Amino acid sequence: MNAPLIIAGVDEAGRGPLAGPVFAAAVILNPLRPIVGLADSKILSASKRDSLYLLIKEAALSWAIAEASVEEIDQLNILQATLLAMQRAVKGLHIQPDEVLVDGNRLPDLSMPAQAIVKGDSKVQAISAASILAKVERDKLMHEYHQQFPEFSFDAHKGYGTRQHLAEIEQFGFLAIHRRSFNPVKTLLLRQDGL
Repeated sequence: MNAPLIIAGVDEAGRGPLAGPVFAAAVILNPLRPIVGLADSKILSASKRDSLYLLIKEAALSWAIAEASVEEIDQLNILQATLLAMQRAVKGLHIQPDEVLVDGNRLPDLSMPAQAIVKGDSKVQAISAASILAKVERDKLMHEYHQQFPEFSFDAHKGYGTRQHLAEIEQFGFLAIHRRSFNPVKTLLLRQDGL
């Protein structure tokens, strides 16, 4: 009898914000240790995500979290930087998966078979688990940014282009962690340079 395929789920967090790196996670769940409550990280409360985050790290056969920096996002573009973070996450697994299932409609360059699944974070448990790890890890960094730059409410808006965040940029200017290739940051920078 053939051994079951080892499947890794992959998802990202932080494609849309104006600040901070994009994170990706890869998870190989243990079929003998099912985790109850896995779902798309966006629909879970922060406290539920935090408890599942600990559970996934403890129960999964293998997991890895990676990122692509603000500089890489600005150099490559957000899609390529996201795929790079996903590739790094898969490479970080200490077990080589037979197949990788990725949330979305684009695949990173991988050495094993892979499949893109639209809305995979709500259909495939391993992708749900990856979405939770990536989101919690990125949110932790946003809280650290808030400590470093208390005039910016990174703990609240998580770097997204909310009215509050745009008002903070207008008032306090840009930080090194702002993505210069993203609008409205890009437009405001051009305006500052008098272009």
